[in-house]
Amino acid sequence: HIGVIAEHPTGWTKELNRVDWNHKGNPKYDIRDWSPDDEKMGKGITLTEEEARNLLGLLEKHFG
Repeated sequence: HIGVIAEHPTGWTKELNRVDWNHKGNPKYDIRDWSPDDEKMGKGITLTEEEARNLLGLLEKHFG
């Protein structure tokens, strides 16, 4: 768990996590909504480290 990006009135949270799906030794950065009890998740996006760095660079350019 890296952090919460937003909290919805329903109690669900949009989170940034670093996960190793199926323990393959290749962790990725994951952004998706989670239920308050962390038992349900919404659709999300998963990024490799390189993709996450590229996204960070684009955001830094945009926000200066």
